[in-house]
Amino acid sequence: MQEIRWILLLEISYTIAIVLTCLRIIYDTRSTTKTLAYLMLTVFLPVLGIIIYFSVGTNYRKRKLYSKKIIKDEQMQLRVREQIFLESKKIWDSVPEEILKYQKLAQLLLNDGMSYLTGNNKVEILLNGEQKFPEVLRCLQQAEHHIHIEYYIFEDDEIGNAIKDVLIEKARAGVKVRLIYDDFGSRSIRKKVIPELKEAGVEAYPFYRVLFIALANRLNYRNHRKIIVIDGCIGFTGGINVSDRYINNRSNTDQVFWRDTHVKITGTGAFYLQYLFICDWNFCADETLAPQTSFFHELKENAGDAVVQIAASGPDSDNPTILFSLIQAIGMAEEEILITTPYFIPGESLLDAMVVAALSGVKVILLIPEKSDSRMVAAAARSYYAELLNAGVEIYQYQKGFIHSKTMVSDQQLSVIGTANMDNRSFELNFEVNAVIYDNHTAEEMTRIFYQDLKESKKINAAEWEKRPLYKQLPEKLGRLLSPLL
Repeated sequence: MQEIRWILLLEISYTIAIVLTCLRIIYDTRSTTKTLAYLMLTVFLPVLGIIIYFSVGTNYRKRKLYSKKIIKDEQMQLRVREQIFLESKKIWDSVPEEILKYQKLAQLLLNDGMSYLTGNNKVEILLNGEQKFPEVLRCLQQAEHHIHIEYYIFEDDEIGNAIKDVLIEKARAGVKVRLIYDDFGSRSIRKKVIPELKEAGVEAYPFYRVLFIALANRLNYRNHRKIIVIDGCIGFTGGINVSDRYINNRSNTDQVFWRDTHVKITGTGAFYLQYLFICDWNFCADETLAPQTSFFHELKENAGDAVVQIAASGPDSDNPTILFSLIQAIGMAEEEILITTPYFIPGESLLDAMVVAALSGVKVILLIPEKSDSRMVAAAARSYYAELLNAGVEIYQYQKGFIHSKTMVSDQQLSVIGTANMDNRSFELNFEVNAVIYDNHTAEEMTRIFYQDLKESKKINAAEWEKRPLYKQLPEKLGRLLSPLL
């Protein structure tokens, strides 16, 4: 009798847990597709479904777990916002006429993230680790006041130690060096590299330390940003982490060729990268690093002609700003959209934007890797190809190696280079940052690079893709069902 009572009690408790979890999912999840996916998991996978939801499904954007407010005073916030809008209008009034069509995109980033327009920037495209790291090391060596570095992956290898040595050298010379590293992605530097840096005077903190008790949840919300700011006027961002794998060594024939893109911004375009770093630093270090004039150093002479704006989002933002910016940019294209991404699970809104653009006569080309490092993600990605191909989107698979670039070019006028993949994880879960560049010269260079990559790629034939056997399509259909959770 006692055993029956315990069983009934457990059944009632579990039923209550399911009901409460389902109510939480319905209340907390914005996407209808994701809501249904989590509800199915919770109902049809006893216990495990609830664990999965609370591990990876909780909406921390809605729950304001993070804050990126440097200025706490509301009146001061309003004054700063007013000044940002005023300065952005001045920049916009002076841009070339052909760039004016992107005014709504710029306004979106202003309204949603207070990301202001910056002019007179020099933009340099850096391909692969072979171009990025020599330039990074050169600029680090020239730092005079401060170095701010924030990376998802920073490894204890040859290039990681080369950068470590420069940081130690500069810290001992009196340059203030601050480092944010993702506690999961950069776990190889915890025991040796970090103590060496700290001993030399470098301040280093992990982003959201991984603790065993909260392991799953903290692995889910990671800092995927790659940011370097030097002396307040030089910024780097893009897809390339600090790791030897990003450097293509010709003598190592067994190494997979790694194709990636980074960008160096010289000028006031680095200011918002600095702002993001300070926000993240105050969260990680649990201190208040106040904005200083030295952190936002204006060059005496114009560095270049490019207009730059930064799109950033994560659990600290009110909306998926990066997703919104991509949808807006695609909708504004008139002739051509060139997209490169290693992981492609676009969701309904971005998929519809690409389909609408293609059906409207805009040339849309998607470049993705032929082989992915995740079978589940690759299968889910392939489930979207038929809809795109039927709409006229051209899809190419990169064959030379693994393409890791996260870029978009529109009409040879607008370029987007950053850390965000085209998937739910980048749009909703991770902290990401993209550079939005309104500059013909940069866009023309990015277009040339894109078509050069197509020479190393194979185009998917729409008719052949449609005729694939059902056994190949089944894993893709199943992956599509799980795509909101990937």
